[in-house]
Amino acid sequence: MADAIHAPGAPAPVGLYPHARRIGELLFLSGIGPRDPASNAIAGNVHDAEGRLVDYDVRSQTRAVFANVRAVLEASGARWEDLVDVTVYLTDMARDFKAYNAIWAEHFPDAGAAPCRTTLGINALPTPIAIELKCIARLKD
Repeated sequence: MADAIHAPGAPAPVGLYPHARRIGELLFLSGIGPRDPASNAIAGNVHDAEGRLVDYDVRSQTRAVFANVRAVLEASGARWEDLVDVTVYLTDMARDFKAYNAIWAEHFPDAGAAPCRTTLGINALPTPIAIELKCIARLKD
């Protein structure tokens, strides 16, 4: 059986699954969102007086999701540089791709060293977030 990883520095999963699972030298991360690990608040979300989501800041959410991915990687014995494949889910591709892509470029300035990436526009995610990442990393012994 593969080793399940629960990262104390990352927000708890929203379902019954681990943050990551190691199989040999590969690390498969579950979908990681931008929730704050301490408060469970979603970075950049703006609510009205009744608590309904009225706006969000994808830049804040992108930075938060990258920090959460980093926390899971570190808890697993991996580093940011060990990422080999990233699938990005955006709930509003037209609105958010440019801002998210700029932050990606800050974190991966060398395209030759960056992980492979696929970005998908989707209708919704299970919680009121605008971005989620699904990652694979290669662990070194």
